[in-house]
Amino acid sequence: MQHLRKTSQGSAEVAADRFDGLSSKAVIERLAVEEPLEIRLGFGPAAARRQQAISVTMRTPGNDAELAAGFLFTEGVIRDACDIDSVSAMDSKDQGSNSICVELSPNVEVRIGSLQRNFYTTSSCGICGKASLLALRTVCPPRANNIFVTSAAMLYKLPRSLRRVQSMFQETGGLHAAALFDADGDLDSMREDVGRHNAVDKLIGAALLADRVPLRDRLLLLSGRASFELLQKAVMAGIPMVASVGAPSSLAVQVAKEFDITLIGFLREDHFNVYHGSAHVVGTANRHTVAATSA
Repeated sequence: MQHLRKTSQGSAEVAADRFDGLSSKAVIERLAVEEPLEIRLGFGPAAARRQQAISVTMRTPGNDAELAAGFLFTEGVIRDACDIDSVSAMDSKDQGSNSICVELSPNVEVRIGSLQRNFYTTSSCGICGKASLLALRTVCPPRANNIFVTSAAMLYKLPRSLRRVQSMFQETGGLHAAALFDADGDLDSMREDVGRHNAVDKLIGAALLADRVPLRDRLLLLSGRASFELLQKAVMAGIPMVASVGAPSSLAVQVAKEFDITLIGFLREDHFNVYHGSAHVVGTANRHTVAATSA
């Protein structure tokens, strides 16, 4: 049995047999690393601190502090970066740094009994769309008017701009990407991961730790499809526009309409669909039309 050999934190080499027609040859392929990350939470008053594991996610190693912070923020456990005292990796002898602990400030209240019930946003959770929307209304921060406007010409450039900076995807072909752009199409930041939700949590977590949330002047670009879970994270971060290379789900469209997020799907270099918020996609000359009428 061939074993993986890590070549970097996020990629590994493995032997494979490549078939071309009726012939084959031995090759070395580079794959994206997928490993579990346990997220632990430290909380409680200074005199009675507790620590408990609250989630395990399969992720590509790297930016783990951002992932943990973004996860806690988009799930409504914390409201601000100041809720976090520290984030530290917890090494194990056989697994390395596959556990991370987020220590919350003593004054942050955590209802540990209901904590797991609040993590309602996975596609397989089994609850109905109506309940999902109700739960999101309960935990989301106050929304501001959506005044983010951009042009179709700019949107057409985004898929190529994203591909240019997806270094790990170019190596492995096996990673999702999430990126933030401004209204002019300038790249703000990008993160990659085997899990599309992890890529978004890393992206939002980086902004949170830099005290830049809410992200009301940024567009979120997804390399794959747009699910309810990813729209939920956009709502929590105050993001006004989400564009995806793939299709949105029906519940993602409902979230976009409920929280007034401009939602774009099937974004290519020559076409896209707008499922909500078409007035926010205009020509350069009319760029401030929505901003003037929405304020």
